[in-house]
Amino acid sequence: MTTDQAAHRVSTVMHVRCPDRLPEETYRQVLELLAELSPVVQALPPTAALVELKGALRYHGTDGRRLGEVMRVRSLSRLGVDVRVGIGPSITVAATASAQIPKPGGVLAVAPDHVTAWLNGLAVDALHGIGPRQAAVLTDYGIHSVGLLAAVPPATVLRLLGGRAGFTAADRARGIDPRPVVPRALPAAATVRHAFTRHTLDGADARAALLETVVRLGLLLRGRDQAARALTLKLSFASGGTWEKTRRLAEPSGHDDDLRLIAYQLMDAAGLQRGRLTALALKGEDLVDADQVATQITLDDARESRLIAEAAIDRVRGKFGPGVIGPATVCRHAS
Repeated sequence: MTTDQAAHRVSTVMHVRCPDRLPEETYRQVLELLAELSPVVQALPPTAALVELKGALRYHGTDGRRLGEVMRVRSLSRLGVDVRVGIGPSITVAATASAQIPKPGGVLAVAPDHVTAWLNGLAVDALHGIGPRQAAVLTDYGIHSVGLLAAVPPATVLRLLGGRAGFTAADRARGIDPRPVVPRALPAAATVRHAFTRHTLDGADARAALLETVVRLGLLLRGRDQAARALTLKLSFASGGTWEKTRRLAEPSGHDDDLRLIAYQLMDAAGLQRGRLTALALKGEDLVDADQVATQITLDDARESRLIAEAAIDRVRGKFGPGVIGPATVCRHAS
């Protein structure tokens, strides 16, 4: 086997860490950027992902570090999100590397022939997959670095940490991790949230906030050329409790009229009386591409006019910003 053939058989994994509390829609956009680099992307929600680069390196004619830098630049320039990118010959090495990068972002690539030396110098709790309890047990026995963990006989590690956990830790300390990156996308959903500045009992305020989320969700779906088959409304209360219910649409849609009808039905089903709302979230679920939705023949001229107006409003929002135009109730509520 030639050197080039051997190199092509070595997996190259990218592990990407996004900022904490990243909105779901932004996280989906990060995944879309990763898919531009490689078709093998594994979502690790809510804020991480794995990418198999072996084929991508040949396709792009570059190395892993360069692709990591490309990913970071694209994420910053297109989404305003800085990411931490770790690259290595296995999931463990790549994920351990990304965790070693100081926030807000950067790229750290570990070459296959440097894995052992690099891992050996890390604290034992820095190894991906070692939890706080396991690290505490190992440290109590004087195993405070990955190098020491790798030097301990595997049978000893098994006795300290238990069967499967000990076996996994012993292997990963030696850079052994045969797990493949398994393509996995996020479930098809889009969520829009509204947090009240103060606890509200006012039904009109709650209805205006719900309409605002409907408008935002519709704009989001149409911007992605998607339609929702179902809506889920989640209400959060000052007591700490929540209420959640899902209802399916008669036909998949991303239009405000259709989403508003179901959203209002869900709010009515909640039967709000004296519950003090702190937040609400509206999620479009079971999404499909808009071009897969059959166009229904209709004699409803008023609906056709509303859809034409909606498209025109979307163009205005695209040019001047999403808050420049909207229902009077929402604008009045916002002011």
